[in-house]
Amino acid sequence: MAVIEHYEMVAKAIADGSRARILKMLEGGELCVCQVTIALDLAPATVSKHLSVLRLAGLVLTRKRGRWAYYRLADAVINPYAAGALQWTLESLEGDPMVVADRAFLALLRRIPVERLCAEGPKLVDDLRSSMNQAQPADKVVTD
Repeated sequence: MAVIEHYEMVAKAIADGSRARILKMLEGGELCVCQVTIALDLAPATVSKHLSVLRLAGLVLTRKRGRWAYYRLADAVINPYAAGALQWTLESLEGDPMVVADRAFLALLRRIPVERLCAEGPKLVDDLRSSMNQAQPADKVVTD
């Protein structure tokens, strides 16, 4: 593959807002696909596609554990442009209101075992979102 094609893969991967959010989520450590899906509030197939694009660009790595797939930021440079693009993306989005809200929601999600999260699904997530909104001042409510 030509070097310019490596560049294009990375540029396209980080150009999407949902994929950039995923990278920021993974900055806090490894996540299961179901955690990412719940945090983004997107269809599982959509999240899987986003994660596939990030993996092919060399920005994330995956591992399977039982029936769950876990993703983390890449620690080895597979693509010559991945490390620099990843660093720039993570630094650029620091403090972004959406990223801050994602981080707060993920802090709650990480407390719930993946097995329970996947089994109880929408009801559990609705309860979490509701508790987050009640805990914030009226002018700082995070909306979906």
